[in-house]
Amino acid sequence: MDAHKSKSLQNIEEKMQDMDESSLRYHILESAKSFKTSWVSLGRALYSVWKDKLYKDWGFNTLEGYTSKEIGIKKPTAMKLLRSYYFLEKEEPQYLTKEYEESANPVSVPTYESVDLLRKAKNNKILDNQDYTNLKKDIFEKGRDTQAVKKDLTTLIRQRKEIDPEESHEKERAGVVKRYLNVLKSMKKEIEITKLLPPTLLKETESLINKLEEEI
Repeated sequence: MDAHKSKSLQNIEEKMQDMDESSLRYHILESAKSFKTSWVSLGRALYSVWKDKLYKDWGFNTLEGYTSKEIGIKKPTAMKLLRSYYFLEKEEPQYLTKEYEESANPVSVPTYESVDLLRKAKNNKILDNQDYTNLKKDIFEKGRDTQAVKKDLTTLIRQRKEIDPEESHEKERAGVVKRYLNVLKSMKKEIEITKLLPPTLLKETESLINKLEEEI
């Protein structure tokens, strides 16, 4: 693994030798060299590349082709970088300021994986604002390990699902109604085909089906 990384860095450095040091393309390669500690810088640059389709100017048909061939980052990682950076830019821009970058303890600077977890938590309807605030503190102030944060978040979501009896009851009720509907629709079809039962029973079955469908 170390040998692979060394080779990747060597390839990047070789490419940088032939580029204008003031160019965005050079900047991205420079950021990729210190990927773990400067993912925000790399994410910002990649966002510009994606938004303006700059990779096409550099001879690549797709962003995936550019990130994998030039800077050695596969598509899933590149997309997570883009999403994490854009999330900060949109929802938590204070963490992108130069002041935060200069004042933050390097140990507590979050990884892009942690920010991606925060992004997912923001969109999770099971979690409330306080949950999100606590998670943000864990990530940006306490610098907790990504796996530990992920484990706690998974546990919290599971607990919320278990302690929400109203939601659980509603799901169970909807399941029962759907099962009854399936049975009644099968009965209705059988009555129509065989014509062994009175028409009034067919009408009553149709009426019951309509009422149950209103309950879903």
